[in-house]
Amino acid sequence: MADHWTEQPVLEGLHVALRPMVRSDGPAIVDAASDGKLWELFYTVVPGPDSIKTYLDRAERELGWGRIMPFVVIESASGTVVGATRYMRINAPHRRLEIGTTFYARRVQRSPINSEAKLLLLTHAFETMDCVCVQFRTDHFNFASQRAIERLGAKRDGLIRNHQILDGRVRDTVLYSILANEWEGVKRNLQFRLARNGN
Repeated sequence: MADHWTEQPVLEGLHVALRPMVRSDGPAIVDAASDGKLWELFYTVVPGPDSIKTYLDRAERELGWGRIMPFVVIESASGTVVGATRYMRINAPHRRLEIGTTFYARRVQRSPINSEAKLLLLTHAFETMDCVCVQFRTDHFNFASQRAIERLGAKRDGLIRNHQILDGRVRDTVLYSILANEWEGVKRNLQFRLARNGN
């Protein structure tokens, strides 16, 4: 019997597929981030040409420790990598995890890509891994990310003040979550949004 807390799945939908990230994905990840030069955004951490090795090294290390499951996001229509995301802060004994470290090429932002990717990740988390809680975190200044998380149907839990120091700036972190008893409503919301307007 598969251990769904350690064996990373491949998740496929109509618009997008998520498969485990491997080191050879580095150039494709940088290409996706180049659409909008996303590494220049001060309120998020996106790999660029100068940081991709560190990004992949850390992902490989944390995967080995069982802390994360990193995915590349592949647009079904083109077959190209358009972003990355991951399960992180995996806590099997408490059946909790976080979805984060997510970015998308600018051309697919506000498209069906994010909604369907989140639907796939959340469905696997709640229905296969039997999570009791899935969390999201984002920078206080990342207003687009906050709106996207709220569109999913996640609820804001609060704000961690002075949570991290990133590049000399003290970051406040906004926390969101979806609980298992909320999942059916969130799922229907995502399915409705995808069927009605694609995002």
